[in-house]
This record gives sequence, C-alpha cells and structure tokens, in this order.
Amino acid sequence: MRKITTAALSAAAILTLGLAGCTQGAPASSGSSSDSGKVAEATGTAPAPFDADGVKIAIVQQSGQGDYFQQYLNGTRQQADALGVDLSVFDAQGDNATQATQLDQAIASGVDGIIIRHGLPDTLCEGVNQALDKGIVVAIYDVEIQQCAPEAVQTQQSDALMASLVLDQMASDIGKNAEVGYVNYDGIAPLDRRDVVWQEYLTKQGWDQKFKTGNFTNSTATDSAPMITAAVQANSGVKAIYSPYDEFAKGTLTGLDQVPGTEDILVYGADISTADIELMTAEGSRWVATGATDPNAIGAAVMRTLALKMAGELTEDTVDFPPILVTQEMLRKNDIKNMDDLRAAEPSLNISEVSSADWIPVVSF
Repeated sequence: MRKITTAALSAAAILTLGLAGCTQGAPASSGSSSDSGKVAEATGTAPAPFDADGVKIAIVQQSGQGDYFQQYLNGTRQQADALGVDLSVFDAQGDNATQATQLDQAIASGVDGIIIRHGLPDTLCEGVNQALDKGIVVAIYDVEIQQCAPEAVQTQQSDALMASLVLDQMASDIGKNAEVGYVNYDGIAPLDRRDVVWQEYLTKQGWDQKFKTGNFTNSTATDSAPMITAAVQANSGVKAIYSPYDEFAKGTLTGLDQVPGTEDILVYGADISTADIELMTAEGSRWVATGATDPNAIGAAVMRTLALKMAGELTEDTVDFPPILVTQEMLRKNDIKNMDDLRAAEPSLNISEVSSADWIPVVSF
C-alpha cells in the first residue's frame, strides 16, 4: 500500500503542503513542464525493511518555498511513492529553531528514516544524533554536519564545480579587472561552498567586488531585491553580478529593474526551473548563465540513497550530484521553454543511475 502524508508544521499552525507552492519572486510558469517522473519497474526482490508495508520516512526541510525546493520535494515524493513508503513532510518555513523542533517531532513520530534538507549544524546536530542513537537512519542534504554527526549520510550538489562552471563563463564574458557585484548569504552550506570558489575567482581574475548583499529568508527573492537596488545605485560601474542561488538571481533581476541604465549588467546564477528558464530567455534578460542540476532528480536520488542505507546496501556515506552549465544562448538556440525541453537537450540531468539497485523502482525525469 502506498501512502504519503504531509505534516508541515510551523510555530503557529499546521499547514498542508501541496506539490505546487507559491514561487518566490516570479510569476507562475506558463510553460508546460509536467515534472512527472517515469518509474522503472524493479526487477529484484526488495530487502528489509522494504519487503513489507509500513516503512515511514520524514523529510525535515528548512524551507519549502522557491522553485528549487518545490521541485526537490516533488522528486522526493514521487520516489517515496514508488518505494511504497509513508512520507511525512515538515517545513520550518525558514525558521531554524522551528526546524530543530520539527526534527524532534519527526523522531517522536516513530519514523524509520529521516531526510534533513538544508539548515544549520548548530540547530540540527543534537537532533540528528538523537535520531541515530534511536536507530533511525538519517540522510543530510546540503548541511555541513559530518563533524558532529559522522554516521549520517551526506548528500549534496557538487557546488564547487557548479560555481566554477558559471564563473568560467563570467570570466569569458567580462574579462579581467572588472567591477562586479555579489549576492550571497553566509552560513548556508551550499552557498558557503560556492563562496569559496567565488573568492578564488576574484583573485584570479582581478575583479573588484563593489558590494555583497542579499538575505536568505522564506521570501529570499522579494527580500533581497531592494537590497540589490540600493547596492547597484551606489555602484554604477558594475559589469556583472554573481547570484549563486536562483532566488538570489530573481531578486537581482527585480532589483536591477528599479535602476535605469542597468540593462547591460550581466547576471550569473545557480539552479534551474521552468520559471528560471522563462526569465533567462525573456527578451532583454540580463540572466545569461546558471549552474544547474534537476532538483526533481536530486530529490528522488536522495530518497534512494536513504533507502539503500536503510537496507544496508549503501557503499559510501557521501554522495555528490554533478551539475551542468546552462546558458541563455543555449536555451534560445534550442528553443528550450521548460524543464522537459531542457532534460531532452541535456540527458546528463537524469541521474537515475545514482543510488540505484535492481529492487528500487527508480523514478527518473
């Protein structure tokens, strides 16, 4: 029996999360992209505990808002459904203390496995170790938690490669010794890993960083936009802005729209979605390149990784997912309008071979 339940709790209320949430900083997508995965039938016999009904898994996420996070949860849900497990979803809506409380609630609910998606080590380590001590298998996505909880499975995008792909393109476009802007926020694991690469490129390219701004909230794009407007108004010589998260890139576009004469400033981002594709390919768009994986595919792969660990079949406790470079030029040249088009043009986004086994009905996108 396949059943998915949602327990999306906040400090004040219990909210039910649907597959389609509100998108930060961008209108609802008009392009058609089903984000409905294909399920490959399992050929092997499922090991315990997946050989019987009743397996319970929770995902405890720092925030569910934004294109990337909505797609990630979509992939997680579909792979959970294919595995026949009960999935509970806890969404802290950007509040780290609430995420720690929700982790405690997930543990108390009697789940067999937990996925923790984003958040801070300081607020999560204690709960992760409590879960592990109770025999609950834990998979972490994009939280630097290995030192305090080494028995948790670590999964992440290859953030250093993602940043270098985009910054190579930026260097090719603007050359050396240019004035540049930066939109990022400290303390978020993938953003910190991308920042390390950014600092290297600043030195290597001789770029002059005129500002660093941005805020990471449950409404990142909206909250960052006025900060970017103010920063650009005070630094009129900026040629390009690196915004290594798609909600930052959306906020950057909105912020630039408020400043006349910024039409030639180039924007370089991270992540991809149908809404992002529409923004990149729009007439006059400043967003010219992004480093990307398919969040749907990653959400499914992390669920498979957790399942393999629960079955005692995971051979390594760190799993990375490789990104690709997506440029505005490539999207326009290939008439790519949505994620389905992009997947067809870039088959490497399909990571169905990662964390797979013959007994897992693998969901691919």
